[in-house]
Parts: sequence; structure tokens; C-alpha cells
Amino acid sequence: MPYRRDVIYSYDGSFEGLMCCVFESFLKKEIPSEIIVGEPTQISFSEVRTIESCHEKAERVIRAIPIKISPFSFDTVRKMFLSCAENKDLLILEFLHKGFRYGRQIENMLADDTVNAVNKAVFHCTHEAHLLKGFIRFSDYNGYLAAVIEPENKVIPLLAAHFTDRFRNENFLIYDRTHRMALIYFSRRTEIAENIDFELPAANAEEEYYRELWKCFYRTIGIKERYNPRCRMNLMPKRFWSNMTEMRDELGLEENYHNRIAEKMKKE
Repeated sequence: MPYRRDVIYSYDGSFEGLMCCVFESFLKKEIPSEIIVGEPTQISFSEVRTIESCHEKAERVIRAIPIKISPFSFDTVRKMFLSCAENKDLLILEFLHKGFRYGRQIENMLADDTVNAVNKAVFHCTHEAHLLKGFIRFSDYNGYLAAVIEPENKVIPLLAAHFTDRFRNENFLIYDRTHRMALIYFSRRTEIAENIDFELPAANAEEEYYRELWKCFYRTIGIKERYNPRCRMNLMPKRFWSNMTEMRDELGLEENYHNRIAEKMKKE
């Protein structure tokens, strides 16, 4: 097994860059004490080694994972990279070191601390993506659909296939405000944009009308005698409510509907 060294790896934050960190770790036969993105923000007595991204080195690692470990483990690593887990980069590196040593058996080593931490982070990431498939609320802006989400994990890549298949004849955008990422689907072409700032324009009167219809539908299908706020909170965590049309009133984020419509009509 590689030995730990009092060295910090610094890389550019990309998946390819992280695979280069893995390559460097195997080359030097060492496991760093920490992996950071960019320059260190605190004074450290450890050596900081900048790992430059190299497509060839990254490809060697990427091609080796499905062959020497398993395709499932490669999928696990990709999803782990999208998670919000603390020290996820170092966990991925340690997971791959063990994976290349034990092969496919790494998938069954559930008592191992690294494998356990990786599995928990991947579950949290994929579960959040699963919830958002039902919690995303689109609004119409002159023929284009748009929605805003604020997830803990970088779930945009996990949502792309679901929504492009479901709305293949539409043009839409899903913006991740937390990570400044966006899924853009236009003319049957899909693109994931990163490091962007975006704010939705104000909704017009027609869109406000349909939002109110959706709220009315939500209230109508509810059964008063079966109201269970604790159960609802478990199935629909409150952190998602601010971007869900039918829940904004409960958070006090919406003003009186009729006042808003009257003000918009005056301006028009």
C-alpha cells in the first residue's frame, strides 16, 4: 500500500484534474494528507504540490477503472465527484487505491471506512436527484420553460437524461443556484454550463394565472382529515419548498395574488 505523506495536492477542480491527482499518487506511491481546489486559503507547514491537468494521464486512469475494478465502481466514482461530501476528493483517491488493489471485491467491502463513506455520499447525491425529478417546477417565459433549484449536491448531470427525454419537444433550462450550473436544452441539443449567474425574469400575468391554478389544484386534492405535516416533511423536505410553486405561500414568499396581477396590469 502507498504510504501517507505530509503533502497537499492542489488541482483545478475538474474530474479530469482529479484523475491526474490519482495518477500522481500512484506514480509517487503516496497518499496526500489533503486534496484542495486552487491555492490553499490557510497557512500550512505541508508541501503544496500543484497537479496540472493532463488529458492523457486522466484517460489512462479513466480507462483503467472499469477494467481493473468494475464499470459500477467507475459510476460510483463519477457520482461521488458530484456529491457535497467533505473531503470527497481524498475519499475518491483512497477508494481507487483500494479498488485497484482488491478489484471488484471493493464493492462488497461495506465495513471499510472509505467504502462506507463513499456509499453514503453517493446515496445522498442520487437520492436528492431522485427527489428533484418530482419537485422541480417549471415556468413558461415566452415559450421557454425554466426552473431554479438549490440542491446540496451537483445533481444537474444526473437530471439531464430524465428531463431531456421527458421534454424532448420543448426548450428548457434548469438552473442550479447553489453551484452556478445550468442544464440547457435547446433545439434537441443538451448543454451543461458552469460558473454562470442567472436570474429568472419576472413572470407575466398569464404565467401568474397558471401558477394560481396549480396552487388551487394542490389545495383541492388535499384531504383535510388526512393532513400529516410530519409525513409531508419526510417525503418533501422543507429545503425544497422555496422553489416549489404550491409551497411558497406557506413560507411567506408570495404576496397576495390579486395585488400582484393588478400591479402588472397597470404597468402593461
